[in-house]
Amino acid sequence: MTTEEILEKVKTGAMSIEKATALLKEQPFEDLGFAKPDYQRSLRTGFPEVVYCEGKEDAFLTAIFQKLYAKNGKVLGTRASNEQALLVQGVLPGASYDPVSRVISVCSEEAEKKEKIGNVAICCAGTADIYCAEEAARTAEFLGSRVTRIYDVGVSGIHRLLARVGDLSRANCIVAIAGMEGALASVVAGLVENPVIAVPTHVGYGANFGGLSALLTMINSCANGIAVVNIDNGFGAGYLASQINRLAVRGNRTSV
Repeated sequence: MTTEEILEKVKTGAMSIEKATALLKEQPFEDLGFAKPDYQRSLRTGFPEVVYCEGKEDAFLTAIFQKLYAKNGKVLGTRASNEQALLVQGVLPGASYDPVSRVISVCSEEAEKKEKIGNVAICCAGTADIYCAEEAARTAEFLGSRVTRIYDVGVSGIHRLLARVGDLSRANCIVAIAGMEGALASVVAGLVENPVIAVPTHVGYGANFGGLSALLTMINSCANGIAVVNIDNGFGAGYLASQINRLAVRGNRTSV
């Protein structure tokens, strides 16, 4: 829960001043010995701490999920295996798992009801990039953004992309995901005024160098308004897109 949400609940009478004070005074983290869950991250940044699952011991993973859920009412986990998802679902039965994006998410009923805001467009060049696109999309949705998915619009059939320019233009932020030579981000940025977050993927043949060729293309783009995240980092793109989307919505409310 963010500081703004706490104060809004106090304003409407849904939360007592005493309860709000206790929340704001709460220890910012808990030392579990093997981890220090950050309980006040949403108060500082607007978004709760996210769990990177890959490589974590089973007992550590389930304990961290339980602690964060108890405090925040919602948890997102990235790069999770099917086995890890089953472990989390064993302690948090409401958790869902998407094997394509490898994302685990669990939300309380109250968190689920919260309306999505703004619009983030997630586009990817080919269906082989959807794993990364879904990580970005599910991250953005978890963080409260409304998401428009635009898949399989690579530049080898550019008419497919041009048919969706209207949808791209209506978004507050665009995430452009591509492997191979990574040209999609440059083309998208040359068509719209919206900020573009480029994500290179490892998809491609030998000289793709595991995504390095796409990364270098995106970094060296001649189009303006592009920010580039790491190879396969759909989570980072979805997070940044949600920050931009939130600021855009806040700005629109201020200007009305």
